[in-house]
Amino acid sequence: MYTKNQLVSILIQNFDKMKGNLNIEFVKKINELAVSKTKFFVVIDFEKKKPLIFQEKNLLSDCQIKFKIGNHTNYKKQKFNDKIKSYFEIIPLEFSFYKKIFNKVKSELRKGNTYLLNLTFSTQIKLKTSMERIFFDSKSNYKLYFKNSFLCFSPECFIKIKKNKIFSYPMKGTIRSDLKNAKKRILNDNKEIEEHSTIVDLIRNDMSIFAKKVKVNKFRFLKKINSSKSPLLQVSSEIEGKLGEDWRNYLGEIIWEMLPAGSISGAPKNKTLEIIEDVEMHKRGYYTGIFGYYDGETFDSAVTIRYIEKFKNKYFYKSGGGITYNSKIKNEYKELINKIYVPII
Repeated sequence: MYTKNQLVSILIQNFDKMKGNLNIEFVKKINELAVSKTKFFVVIDFEKKKPLIFQEKNLLSDCQIKFKIGNHTNYKKQKFNDKIKSYFEIIPLEFSFYKKIFNKVKSELRKGNTYLLNLTFSTQIKLKTSMERIFFDSKSNYKLYFKNSFLCFSPECFIKIKKNKIFSYPMKGTIRSDLKNAKKRILNDNKEIEEHSTIVDLIRNDMSIFAKKVKVNKFRFLKKINSSKSPLLQVSSEIEGKLGEDWRNYLGEIIWEMLPAGSISGAPKNKTLEIIEDVEMHKRGYYTGIFGYYDGETFDSAVTIRYIEKFKNKYFYKSGGGITYNSKIKNEYKELINKIYVPII
């Protein structure tokens, strides 16, 4: 485990590799607030070019940003008399378009340039209500509504720090739970096992820069998510490490260096990020970034997935999945569509 000065040195040495995205002042601000035990909320985009941080006292007065992280919220619950059966209509992504990009990724896999790449797309949707209404109706431990620009109801924890311990809960593997033998199918699928194992190993390595005694407490356990479409099973793992008592001094470095999250990028991370930038036909922005809350004692955060975005007066649901050498295109396309939902129960 490194000292704060060593961590800063490592970050500066890696500055060129990260294409100049390192925001020293942003990292420093997180550390200052953490050490002073000042409550704050943070949002970081996938490209790490537009990080935002708000002290809680300022955020409470900004009604355009609403969030829920565990038991922490900054808004009053609203009840509605009507019930909505369908929140939006999906305009399906053309399979031929998906196939074209999928084949590019497969080519990179065959060349050995990546062995796992999280490929994402924007699917246009027609909303039947407002994003704010969807925010209030959706059920999730992690939710974010941001200035009528985007909405997220994430099932995936990025990192959680409590009592000098750091935890991560990567999600890899999704299947409809109403399919026959769904549990057995997802847990025994060799492609899914390979994908999940790769991400767990990647996050263990990322965490080991800052923590010692890094271990996997639970490997590939299932979580059920009820949605407006059909119930889903998501496969997760729990990874734990031990931090020094001075972890608040370098909380900013922990967050920054572990981004982008392994589950929504791939491995090896740096080369895979280059391929993602080349093949994806949209800028991710805050999609697949993270948002988190520090309450003065603990830090909790989520990966910004299950995401609706407004762009030029149109709405898009961004979703994706991990592609490996053994991926089958029809299965991956179905997973992309299955992830377009609103969690409601």
